[in-house]
Amino acid sequence: MTRDSTRPDGASRRKFILSAGALGVGALAGCSGGNNTTESQPEADDGESGGKQNTSTPTESGDSMDTSVLTGDGSSTVFPITNTGSSYWNSNPEPGDEDYWPAEWASETYDTDMRLADFFAQDYGYEETGERSVPPFRVSIALSHSGTGIEGAMEGRVDIGDASASAEAELAGSNPGEETLNNFVNHVVGVDGQPIVASREIVDAGVSQITLDELKGIYRQEITNWSELGGPDREILALGRAEGSGTDTSFRSNVYGDPEAPISPDQRFGQNQQLQQAVSQADNAIAYIALAFVEPDGATPPIGLEIDGTLYEYGNNLGAQEYPLSRDLHAYTWKDTSRKEAAFINFLLSDFGQEVFVKGNNYFALPDDRLENQREMVAASNYE
Repeated sequence: MTRDSTRPDGASRRKFILSAGALGVGALAGCSGGNNTTESQPEADDGESGGKQNTSTPTESGDSMDTSVLTGDGSSTVFPITNTGSSYWNSNPEPGDEDYWPAEWASETYDTDMRLADFFAQDYGYEETGERSVPPFRVSIALSHSGTGIEGAMEGRVDIGDASASAEAELAGSNPGEETLNNFVNHVVGVDGQPIVASREIVDAGVSQITLDELKGIYRQEITNWSELGGPDREILALGRAEGSGTDTSFRSNVYGDPEAPISPDQRFGQNQQLQQAVSQADNAIAYIALAFVEPDGATPPIGLEIDGTLYEYGNNLGAQEYPLSRDLHAYTWKDTSRKEAAFINFLLSDFGQEVFVKGNNYFALPDDRLENQREMVAASNYE
């Protein structure tokens, strides 16, 4: 997109950028073709497993081990964590592969000569394959948004529902009832600080922070020009995530105190990736986004948020418990957690997973006490 002030037929700059931005994001969606998974879904349906192919094989003890593809879907915020984890799991690299299973982890931390997925699956009763790209079972993670992931887990379409907002908040409008909510098993795999970002031109013009009240005013169209915030005389392009996304639900819940609070962004986007692109193409935008999509020195730089006299800044204190926009990142299962689901979720919760998949994607790892509690929920001893 060009960034000069030319616009057709005297249309406002906001309308012009909105139209052009929609074309850019539409092109992105067209290029993606919906193929945002690490592995294709199973081709066959046994007719009895909720759409999931059953390819289980017997173990030496005679017990049946489910080795069908583990499926997940949902939040574009959680996707970098679970998708990166699935890529490593599916590659099942040998110890000493410095890109994916470095010796400092395999030998020094875990004292093993086993391949990556083989090692983390063994405690759950799975036999090692000893082969590259042949894990004990494969993992396929799709990309959509939190509402889809939560519904997918609830309806049995996927094993794991990625969500960046709680199931209770996502389903609030449908009044699911306590019995339904109690069927969700909440596995927290990381924490997002949910920063506020602005166009590079706005930050370079001197807007480095705003207040919580100013943020509220922007998304209710009460503040519409950057000059009102000490910036250039330029209309504010307020961008947001689609309704039903965990990022949007969390933003409204954390900023306005109500997951269904009415807000009026100029345009909404289904995925963080699309929102990031839209901000980078504009010269007057602001957006709430996941930590993994911030570019401090690039086209989506963060700005500080002052709340009750405390300035919360990227790289400083967004992980503080007092920061109201921080939120848990969930990998939900439905009605208990299977052995297969537990093995993969434990992999994400391992020291290796927290370092590589969570911190490696710019999120916050769980503190030790929370990490211990989450690991206990999926401990291999639960499946003996």
